[in-house]
Amino acid sequence: MSFEVKSCEVLYFGPHRTIAGRTTGVVRVKIHERFMGTETDYSLDLKVRAETSALSTPEIRSALLAHAARQLNKLKQRHDRPANPVRPSIAAE
Repeated sequence: MSFEVKSCEVLYFGPHRTIAGRTTGVVRVKIHERFMGTETDYSLDLKVRAETSALSTPEIRSALLAHAARQLNKLKQRHDRPANPVRPSIAAE
């Protein structure tokens, strides 16, 4: 199973309702996935946030896209792991 990110765009963003200096928004990510011989294209809408006390609009957009990239990297790592990893046993103390 593998996937490729085809595009990312910030759909919308605005100040957090209760936390001053934080911006929240949504990033739409278009993905192409290959799984068991089937290829699929789909979109994910990721909720993102960034601490943006005194940043300009382009800097805020970059921070939100960076948060989306971190989420996608975590997802990619989960997809790349074997299905049943061997876990070391934990000794009781």
